[in-house]
This record gives sequence, C-alpha cells and structure tokens, in this order.
Amino acid sequence: MSRSRYKFAEDDHIHFLTCSVVDWLPLFEDETSIQILINSLRYLQKENRINIYAYVIMPDHVHLIASSVNLSKHIGDFKSFTARTIIDLLTERQTENVLARLKHCKLKHKRKSAYQLWQEGSHPEVILGSKMMRQKINYIHFNPVVAGFVDDPLVWKYSSARNYEGLVGLLEVITEW
Repeated sequence: MSRSRYKFAEDDHIHFLTCSVVDWLPLFEDETSIQILINSLRYLQKENRINIYAYVIMPDHVHLIASSVNLSKHIGDFKSFTARTIIDLLTERQTENVLARLKHCKLKHKRKSAYQLWQEGSHPEVILGSKMMRQKINYIHFNPVVAGFVDDPLVWKYSSARNYEGLVGLLEVITEW
C-alpha cells in the first residue's frame, strides 16, 4: 500500500514539488545549507537529470517546478544527498539541539540513518497547462512575500523570480515553456 496520495506521472511531465524539513525546522537560514541545496540542484542540471522551470528556497522548505524522465528518483537522490551533507554540517558544528530534533523525527522504518531531515514525499502535482504553470510560478515567487521576508519577489535571491525578469539568478531555469 502506498504511503501517499501524491504520485509522479510517467515520462517527462512537468511537476510542482514541495520538499519540507521535518518539524518545519528552519535549516535553510544558513548560507552554507542553502549553498548545499543550490549545488545539488546545479549538479542534477549539469548531468541532464532534471530540468528546472521555477524554484524557491525558504527557511524550512523548497518548492520546485521541474521535469525529468525519472523525476521521482532524481528528487529522491537530491533529498538523500542534501540530507547527508547537511547532517554532516550540523554534526561538525555540534548543533546538538537540532540533531536531537532530527533524531526524534526519524521514522521507525528508516534504518540507514540516525536522523531524518526531509519529510517523506514531495507532493508532486502534474502541471496541466500554461494557466496552471503561471499560477504555480507566481505561488513560488510570492512565497517569501507572503511569509513576510521581503516586499518584492525580486529581492529574495533564493528563487527564480529574477530569472523571469531577465536577470541572473542563482540557478539557470527554463523560462520558455
């Protein structure tokens, strides 16, 4: 029996995804942790494993619009690699309180790690046309505004809002779909 009602579609469909930190811990307020996410997504792009159309990195979650022949696997690889790397960083920094929370949140059936950084799943939603694509891109870009971090989406450097205005962003994205 499946654990989620959310499923990745077959083939190369474009999906809206959300990857959330367990307990909504704000682990991505730190530049080093954010850079781990950015570098991992860049690697997937460079290796032609994933196409990114929009993204935002918030303190406790990441939204992506992406496609790939095997998107489920590549998002799983992204989450696995970033979790291990960020947990190593937290261990090196001796952030015992955070590590204790990540240990407490580890699901019983997870046996390969003492910690769990990401919530299970990524809630994939197939993008069903340009109207839905525009709605999801706006949702992503205005996420930091709604959260009260900035007044203008272009100010939040951890999103693709700048790319859609013809400016340089931290990641390359496909703006013509």
